[in-house]
Amino acid sequence: MSSLSASSLPLDVLQGVRGATASKTAVPADVRKAAEDFEATFLSALLQPVFSSLETDGPFGGGQGEAAFKSFLVDAMAKQTVKAGGVGLADSVTRDLLKLQGLDQ
Repeated sequence: MSSLSASSLPLDVLQGVRGATASKTAVPADVRKAAEDFEATFLSALLQPVFSSLETDGPFGGGQGEAAFKSFLVDAMAKQTVKAGGVGLADSVTRDLLKLQGLDQ
């Protein structure tokens, strides 16, 4: 048995998961939205190291403000990339999740 036991999770979390999977069938639009959110999160995680390695020194760059808001910029870029068509990850995730639910397109 793993070191993490089921009793270490709050009961309401476990009941919420059980209720969500047992009583609700996926709606294709909701699945698509979740897949796009996943793709945006994935792209953001992929882009964070790229932008963190860029030098921003200069008369108008750097500082605490830039450091604080750089992650928001990267998140927005990832969301816009998905909105413009993405890299195809959302399509694959949507197709596979609908197939698992028995709602093939």
